[in-house]
Amino acid sequence: MASVLKFRSWLYQSMEQGSSGSGKLSWINRVLVFLVLASLVMLALETEPDLSDTWHRSLRVLNVIIVVVFAVEYVLRFWAAGENPKYAGFKGHLRYAFSFYAIADLLAFLPELLIMIFAADHISPQLLAILKAFRLFRLFKLARYIPAFNLLRDAMKKAGSQLMISLFLALALVYISAIALYLIEGDQQPDAFGSIPRAVWWAIATLTTVGYGDVFPITPLGRVAASCIALAGIGVVALPAGVFASSFSDVIRERQEAALEEKARQSLTGQDDD
Repeated sequence: MASVLKFRSWLYQSMEQGSSGSGKLSWINRVLVFLVLASLVMLALETEPDLSDTWHRSLRVLNVIIVVVFAVEYVLRFWAAGENPKYAGFKGHLRYAFSFYAIADLLAFLPELLIMIFAADHISPQLLAILKAFRLFRLFKLARYIPAFNLLRDAMKKAGSQLMISLFLALALVYISAIALYLIEGDQQPDAFGSIPRAVWWAIATLTTVGYGDVFPITPLGRVAASCIALAGIGVVALPAGVFASSFSDVIRERQEAALEEKARQSLTGQDDD
C-alpha cells in the first residue's frame, strides 16, 4: 500500500511539473505535448486527398495509439488528483472531474474512442469530420503549461460583465440594422433584404467592417442608413477589444504587485530570522 501511495505521489508531481508555467516540464509532460502537436498535424494531413492509402492507414493507427495514451493519461490524472487536498476524497475527485482541464482532457479523446469501439464502420463521413474536430480540445492540454493562458482566463473573468454588455449592444445594433434595411431595401432587393433574417447577414458583415460586398443597398435612403450603421459599427467592434485590453492590463498589474508584495514579505521574514 505504501508503495502505491508513493507511486501516486510521484505521478502527481510528474504530471503537475511545468503546469501553469511552474518550472521545467517533466518527461511525461514533454511526451504529452509532443503527442498533442503530432495529433494536430495528423488532423491536417488526414484531410489531404493526395496522400496514399498507406499513409492514411498509418495516420489512423497513430491516432489510435494517441487516443489510447490520452485515455490512460486521463485515468492516471484522475487517480493522482487525490494528492491535492482540494481533490481528496470522493467529492474532491468529483470536483476534479468537472474542472476545466479535466473536461478538456476528456473531450480530447472520448469521442474518437467511442467511435473506435462502437461505430467505426457505421458512421457517416460528415459526422466523423465533426467528431474529429474534438481534437481541437487537445490544444487546452497545452494551455496548462502556458502561463499566458491563465492571464487570459483571469482577464476574461474580470471583464465578464462588461463583455456581456458589449455583446448585447452589438446584437441589438445588428438586429436594428437588419430591420432598417429590411424596411428600406426589402421591396427593391427581396433576395438580399426581403426578410429580417436575410438582412442580418448584411448587418453582421457591415458592423464587423468585413464588407464582403455580396449584398449592398442601392437606394439613396438605404445608402444613407448603411453609412450611419457602418460608422456605428466602428465603435461597437472596438468596445469589446478596449474592455478586454483594459482588463488584461489590470490582471498583469495585479500579478506584478502581488509578486512584489511576496518578495517584500520574504525579505522581511529573512531579516527577522537574522
